Amino acid sequence: MAMSSILNTDDIKKALDAFAVADSFDHKKFFEMVGLKSKSADDVKKVFTVLDADNSGFIEEEELKFVLKGFAKDGRDLTDKETKAFLKAADKDGDGKIGVDEFTALVKE
Repeated sequence: MAMSSILNTDDIKKALDAFAVADSFDHKKFFEMVGLKSKSADDVKKVFTVLDADNSGFIEEEELKFVLKGFAKDGRDLTDKETKAFLKAADKDGDGKIGVDEFTALVKE
């Protein structure tokens, strides 16, 4: 499933452009800019499944690094610092990965 079938392509591009510089990524602003924050829980789960590249039911740290590429092929990789901050913000149970419920809660924050 393509992210553009869930979210507006122009919104995705604007959000990626806004965080094009290394160490500028802010998940709260990003989710708001791409329009994910205002989407239904079902749509948020669809986005989760796209980002869960290995279909494990979790977004692990290695997948988080490439999260922007999940929104568009030309998205940049997150830095290690951004990846760790993103994981820390979402991983409420401390298991080192993000489940669908944790992702949904993070998006709606």
